Amino acid sequence: MSALPANLKANPRLSRWIRLRPEGIVEISPGKVEIGQGILTALAQIAADELDVGLERIRMVPTNTAASPNEGMTSGSLSVSDSGMAVRQACAEARAILVAAAARRMGAEAATLAVSDGIVRGPGNLSVSYFDMAGDGLLDRDATGDATPKAAGQRRFAGQPAPRLDLADKIFGVPRLVHDLTQPGMLHGRVLRPPSPRAKLLALETDAVRDMPGVEAVVRDGSFAGVVADSEWHAHRALEKLRTAATWEGTPQLPDETQLSAWLKGMGSEERPVGERVADKPVAAVHTVSRDYSRPYIAHASIGPSCAVALFKENGARVNVWTHSQGVFNLRADLALILAMPAEAIVVEHAEGAGCYGHNGADDVALDAVLLARAVPGRSVRVQWSREEELGWAPFGPAMVVTIEAGLDERGDICHWRHDLWSPGHTTRPGRAATPTLLAGHDIEAAFPRIPAINPPIATGGGAERNAIPPYDFPGFHIVNHHLTEMPIRVSALRTLGAFANVFAAESFMDEIAAERAEDPVAFRLRQLSDPRAKAVIEAAAARFGWSGWTRREGWGHGIGYARYKVNGSYCAVIAEIEAEREIRVRRLVLAVDVGEAVNPDGVANQIEGGAIQATSWTLKEAVRFDRTRITSTQWDAYPILRFSEVPAVEVVLLDHPGEPPMGAGEAAHGPVAAAIANAVFDAIGVRVRDLPLTPERIVAAMG
Repeated sequence: MSALPANLKANPRLSRWIRLRPEGIVEISPGKVEIGQGILTALAQIAADELDVGLERIRMVPTNTAASPNEGMTSGSLSVSDSGMAVRQACAEARAILVAAAARRMGAEAATLAVSDGIVRGPGNLSVSYFDMAGDGLLDRDATGDATPKAAGQRRFAGQPAPRLDLADKIFGVPRLVHDLTQPGMLHGRVLRPPSPRAKLLALETDAVRDMPGVEAVVRDGSFAGVVADSEWHAHRALEKLRTAATWEGTPQLPDETQLSAWLKGMGSEERPVGERVADKPVAAVHTVSRDYSRPYIAHASIGPSCAVALFKENGARVNVWTHSQGVFNLRADLALILAMPAEAIVVEHAEGAGCYGHNGADDVALDAVLLARAVPGRSVRVQWSREEELGWAPFGPAMVVTIEAGLDERGDICHWRHDLWSPGHTTRPGRAATPTLLAGHDIEAAFPRIPAINPPIATGGGAERNAIPPYDFPGFHIVNHHLTEMPIRVSALRTLGAFANVFAAESFMDEIAAERAEDPVAFRLRQLSDPRAKAVIEAAAARFGWSGWTRREGWGHGIGYARYKVNGSYCAVIAEIEAEREIRVRRLVLAVDVGEAVNPDGVANQIEGGAIQATSWTLKEAVRFDRTRITSTQWDAYPILRFSEVPAVEVVLLDHPGEPPMGAGEAAHGPVAAAIANAVFDAIGVRVRDLPLTPERIVAAMG
């Protein structure tokens, strides 16, 4: 007997994970959701291997709070390592149970039977399929840990490229997303947003709006207001009319955008130690180098604005919600608190949406839909946010400031490293506190207080402090998080949490030290590492790129960045090649990664490529803009993102380790990409830009 994977131990009933259908289908129902990362394909590969069925028999069932195991949030690059291992063990146990049942039917020993595509064959040409036993309730039992999953060499699907199960529909425009959902008699809703965060609705004249064509309801609950109509157009027109009928009260509360770093450092903070290493034989520093780095607030900037559908049933006693939330159980928990309903009376079903990787507006729009649907029980209400709402009202990735100081000994080697960071917490995701965190929950009459963002525990990777501990073999280091407890701009989880800023800062600083020593940046990093897998990804990236033979050209530069995500996760080394013209153009990115077992190597490459492109956009372009009253970057012209014409060539080198635990690929590339680009800029033009994004204006300022 082996210990159960944590997610299976928390949800041991096998029938919640696996269901057999008489028509020859195996339904796998994980608690993790598809947000564009290809997780459902990888989980299907794992299930097919352990059950000995063809991949075409697997149907991945969207997560549903009424029927699926509760695996919490889909976040942190944990889907394969957590859900995948739970699915692997559950399917191994299911196979053993089904083979034992087949043996009883045949009067044979289980050890004499073989399974092929779900058909169990025994002596004398006897056979029975899994699907013949579908109605026997064999999987209505708890997992025990008795079965042993297949060894890596016995797997047919895991470790091999597999086409994404979700892509064909998306490529050919087959309705699949929550935005495409239609239901009989469905209505459409829009919500009235205040002119600035935390403004109070003093008065609202609704009579003229109620009389408009197609309007089914006008809703007001405290400072929350909205309309329900028979079409999106009628809802839009009614909202515009409602906007002119509202009287608000509010005062400027946002900081001065031009002084953001100073403001973050000047805010009240709690000093929280993150990690420390004391040298066995401390060496006195003869020279100290200190630098400041920063990143701005960053938007999720989903191409498709958030959307949800809600329906009250049984005279309002029950409610169904369709959402692209990354945590349907967590969303249900907050909805139950706000509605004062039992959680069991709320069913939240996942439907795919535009990927964003983090806490965007998906949960907020779900509450919007619920509050509007409550006014029209028995009718579904669909709410889709506008572009202005998505860029202006969804939570942002927090702005951060990082100060790194290194003590150098008489040879110029690092003898001590200090890393200080100033940041609010990195999550206000729903379902993690006794106080709901959904946007409209702060505006209703029985309003819930706004609580400060928190950081996940260090044991699970941390938040602001993620990747602040250096991966190198420095004799001593001291890491401190200056946690900001007040934040007038709403923030929450954005892909990689604090790792993006911390790795950008640390790897930029490593290059600065290497330059001061006149040492090759690749050689300098390798000299500080004893972990062979860390050294392997750096060497692989350098070899593929041709680092040692790179030919210098005017205005061109190359740079490296390295990190092990969360300190104990995937390894990633990146080399960037850039051209400095009127603006920085990233021409080529070479990434070498070690994610442990790569269940779907093609999926890993997709994730690394996507992360590299997203990080390039963050590094060169993205910053939330605001004045003292409101967010101003609510259209693409004010919040530019990387265009297709600006996407670099991306090459991925995968160092696969089939016998090792999977470590997740989704967030490994971001920090190293940012640092590699910044280091390449310095290599090209001799200018060090320490504040993101690396815009032409910042480069000119650094030159001056």
